[in-house]
Amino acid sequence: MKKGKVWPSENSQYQDPITGTTIKQLTNYMAHSYHLYFTNPGWIEDGRRLLFGSERENTANLFSVDIENGEITQLTDFRKESQVGIQGTYVNPILKEAYYIVDNYIVSLDLKGLTEERIYTLPQGFRFGNISCIADGKSLCFSLSEDLSSKISSNLGSGYVGFEETEAARPLSQICLLDLGSGDVQVIHEEQRWIGHVNASPTQANLITFCHEGPWEKVDHRIWGMNLETNQIWKIRDGAQNQYAGHEYWHADGLHIGYHGFTESLDRKDGKFIGFVKYDNSEQEEYEFPYQNMHIHSNSKEYIIGDGQQASAYHGETYKDCIFLWKRTTTGMEGPRVLCKHRGSFHSQKVHVHACFSPDGSKVLFTSDMSGYGNVYMAEVPDFESLPKLEDLKK
Repeated sequence: MKKGKVWPSENSQYQDPITGTTIKQLTNYMAHSYHLYFTNPGWIEDGRRLLFGSERENTANLFSVDIENGEITQLTDFRKESQVGIQGTYVNPILKEAYYIVDNYIVSLDLKGLTEERIYTLPQGFRFGNISCIADGKSLCFSLSEDLSSKISSNLGSGYVGFEETEAARPLSQICLLDLGSGDVQVIHEEQRWIGHVNASPTQANLITFCHEGPWEKVDHRIWGMNLETNQIWKIRDGAQNQYAGHEYWHADGLHIGYHGFTESLDRKDGKFIGFVKYDNSEQEEYEFPYQNMHIHSNSKEYIIGDGQQASAYHGETYKDCIFLWKRTTTGMEGPRVLCKHRGSFHSQKVHVHACFSPDGSKVLFTSDMSGYGNVYMAEVPDFESLPKLEDLKK
């Protein structure tokens, strides 16, 4: 058994060649390592340790790393043949537990004793979506969708193969609520649409968001809200014609939702914007910007980061493969400023950059395969005014 095994520090540190930002590399192994999905906070022990996935020794497992000394602890010990959703691991905000999908089960892990328990079995004819934990720590919410693997060849984790076809097939999907005390499961919503990205508010135990999955310009509407007490659902950011928003996430207050999107005209995705709105569609703010991001993240309205695009052969000329920072001011959203290069390929989900702030906003966590393998990095966030403007770098 390798559960509990301690690996020596793999830490190293360097300064970004463009901005001088200090970046700590937390992993360095000849296999992919990656932090949790950007909507799933992986910080534990009051931010002293961070959960991450790694495929070292040819098996995906869950690990934690001590941020200060770099010591790594292996938390799981899966068989090589297991299908494990490590990147989708979700930490309970109240209990010292984490949850992930292994084969046909949702499994809970005691983060102290490292004991595991199967708490839910996948019904026949369905596939798992993602897991999220309700703010009071008492329940898990997750999505299921009809298994179409016999009809549609797909590999959604690597290149979105079958993505459009799955959306067009309108699979039966359900949102489920699992009571962690009793084990009881309720189907709280279902429809003949592909449902994904079920995200619980980090502060409000009655609120979740979910999406109609698929190409944003083809689904009827992307971002939806749901009240778990009333089962009411509603469109979030029911925008103007030919505007599409997604990659939604909750701000730390659990009341506001961030997103980014584009305006489509003449078969071009030409107008880009970032924004946020309160869950009841009040307090909406949106800002145009001239550059593509794969994802954005923020803890609040004040600072937003974006992870740019994939690495280019001409890094010094395009500045596509950078992490960008915006600052909200009295006149709008200033930026982008360049925080650092990420040089990530976005070749598969596990090596998507998925840049996200630490809880206190002082660091930006990201994954990059700049070395050929995915590794986990953490960039210090300096004073905004000290960072170069993208427009100046491109001159």
